[in-house]
Amino acid sequence: MYPKVKPALARAWRDLNTVQFGVTPARAVVLGPVDPATAHFLGLVDGTRSMELLRAEATAMGLSDGHADRVVRRLAEAGLIDDGTVGGPAARAVRERTGLVERLGPDLGSLSLVRPEPGGPLRGLAARAALRVQVRGGGRVGALIASVLAAAGVGRVEAMDGGLVEPADVVPGGLPAEAVGRRRAEALPERVAAAAPGPPPRASGTGPPEPEPGLALVVVAPRDGLAAFAPDPDGAEGWVAAGIPHLYAGVLETTGLVGPLVLPGASGCAGCMERERVDEDGAWPRMLTQWRAVHRRGAPACDLALATAVAGVAAAHALAFLDGEVPDSAGARWEATLPQLGWRRRPVPAHPLCPCGAAGSGEGVRTAGAREPQDTMTA
Repeated sequence: MYPKVKPALARAWRDLNTVQFGVTPARAVVLGPVDPATAHFLGLVDGTRSMELLRAEATAMGLSDGHADRVVRRLAEAGLIDDGTVGGPAARAVRERTGLVERLGPDLGSLSLVRPEPGGPLRGLAARAALRVQVRGGGRVGALIASVLAAAGVGRVEAMDGGLVEPADVVPGGLPAEAVGRRRAEALPERVAAAAPGPPPRASGTGPPEPEPGLALVVVAPRDGLAAFAPDPDGAEGWVAAGIPHLYAGVLETTGLVGPLVLPGASGCAGCMERERVDEDGAWPRMLTQWRAVHRRGAPACDLALATAVAGVAAAHALAFLDGEVPDSAGARWEATLPQLGWRRRPVPAHPLCPCGAAGSGEGVRTAGAREPQDTMTA
């Protein structure tokens, strides 16, 4: 074991005997009381020394037997310790990919805080590399979401859309200007491949090729935001039946939206949303039929900065889900409207008459509990 205090957490002394790791209330941890010798020892826990060497260093500093182990153990219990040498075969495969760790260093730093166990960041990145995600929609929002997911280490990102790339599709981080006029079905995979930090690790050995992984998530980000604001239940019927999670995102008029993340059988789906709207407004089906039938002249309204913000939030929610959490878009939609841009959470309840069965599951959607602003420990 080569323990190191997580470098993603900035260190500051609150007084002569108390040190705080981390700045924000969500991650800050206070350690104290800390005597001068232990303070110096903390600086040695940087991942370059094994536990055997740390014990020798502690002895040379005059610290008592077992002091090094006690300090490292308490740091680990507080979620402050990482170890880049552990994590099993999957983590080792990530370490062996040339340039990957350097490219995704900031992402590993973030993963070290949400995956507190030693070796957690590399295991998390290895888990992402084994996943398959579809992004349906290649406009301002969808192309950028696909690029961000690929750049963050998701192993297989399938960006899907039809037609030809239009000038209005071009956005920083999404489709480039040189793609205008090309088929989206060709330009999108190329953009995703260019954004990725490298190909995913391949299985070793001479046996038969591994089967294609199942879909971990579908992100629905249509160029016309109406299909995200009021998605067609028939279009999602196959995902619900197969138990495939799917997340909606888009821009409609001046409103950006992220969610809901549909967990089939556990949270409200497109059918639930449609039934809820009909319950609230009897004219909704008539109006929706007209809106869907209208052929728009020119590109739909889609503010560039708003589309970029929506893509970023949607990608963050998708990554949180892929990393094993249940983000706050599960069973809810987040909306922000120009010009104020205050994000609002709107619940998407499971409808009792929807055949998806979420209303009768009795389980609901688990949400991750927020951490207390500060954890205090004594060395």
